[in-house]
Amino acid sequence: MNQSTAERTDLKAAPPARRPVLSRIAAATGPATGAIAGIVILTVVLALTQPVFLTWGNITNLVGANSVTLVLALGATFVLLAGGLDLSIVAASAATGMVFGLMLQSGADALPAIAVTLLAGLVFGLLNGVLTSYARIPFLVVTLGTASLFASIALLLNDGKTINVFDFPGFAFVNDFVLGQAFGIPFILMFDIVLVVITAVVLRYTKFGRGIYAVGSNAEAARLNGINVRLTTMLVYVIVGFTAALASLVQVGRLAGAAPTFDATLLLTVIAAVLIGGTAYTGGEGGVGGTVLGVLFLGVIQNGLTLTSVSSFWRGAVNGIVLILAVALGVARQYGWLRFGRKGR
Repeated sequence: MNQSTAERTDLKAAPPARRPVLSRIAAATGPATGAIAGIVILTVVLALTQPVFLTWGNITNLVGANSVTLVLALGATFVLLAGGLDLSIVAASAATGMVFGLMLQSGADALPAIAVTLLAGLVFGLLNGVLTSYARIPFLVVTLGTASLFASIALLLNDGKTINVFDFPGFAFVNDFVLGQAFGIPFILMFDIVLVVITAVVLRYTKFGRGIYAVGSNAEAARLNGINVRLTTMLVYVIVGFTAALASLVQVGRLAGAAPTFDATLLLTVIAAVLIGGTAYTGGEGGVGGTVLGVLFLGVIQNGLTLTSVSSFWRGAVNGIVLILAVALGVARQYGWLRFGRKGR
């Protein structure tokens, strides 16, 4: 056997180089790697330092406190995947919450009040969708303008006053649903799971969902492949409006009141959760699973701040820093700057 033959034999016999552990983990978890790592680290630290953290009572509190964020983030996932952004989602939620409060105040039963509230959300979303997709006004301009419009509507509906809905007969159904339990499992947790599953199925297994990814990746290529880009874009904003109304029902159910104002950090939290979960800010990449992880990650951070008695004033700072880091990681992934080790030699 000559030398070259021996060398070829050795090369064939040599096992392929194994990828480093971090590289394999990152490949398996995809864009949500950061969120998963953050959740694991925070959970371990809080479990060791705060015995109450892993109790069922704290877990259910964590779910309830972040349900509004989750519902809004699921809607935001649609529009971000399509390459857009909705800055009016929180203002729309406040306005639709006021609609719900006024319906209950007028003596309406729960179901008619819920139906009118959801319809209002659809109308708000349709306005954004038509202006963005058919009038071709940039989505930042449209949603920034409608954010101001919806915020004003929320204030005008009841002269800037909060509506206390606790004593209205129609409120009992929503209150029981949001705060009630069955066999120790909160109804709101079941609702969140069902909503996540429906959203995942729509995005992953329907023609409309695949069209959203296509539009977000390359709108012109999607058009050439027979996708109605304008209709798809309009519908994602309609979905955002619908989820804004859903979130308002959860919020009113939790607080027993419809407030015309909203948490100034909520919009930042929603967008941060979606981006942390791996949805690309340029569209076309990401999904529901990552959004859930992003919401959970931010929720665990806020829960940890509460348990450790850190001032709530830090919430906005934490969310802002995490948002910047999430986008930075997305850019790093896009340009291949993240390397956990070479795949082989």
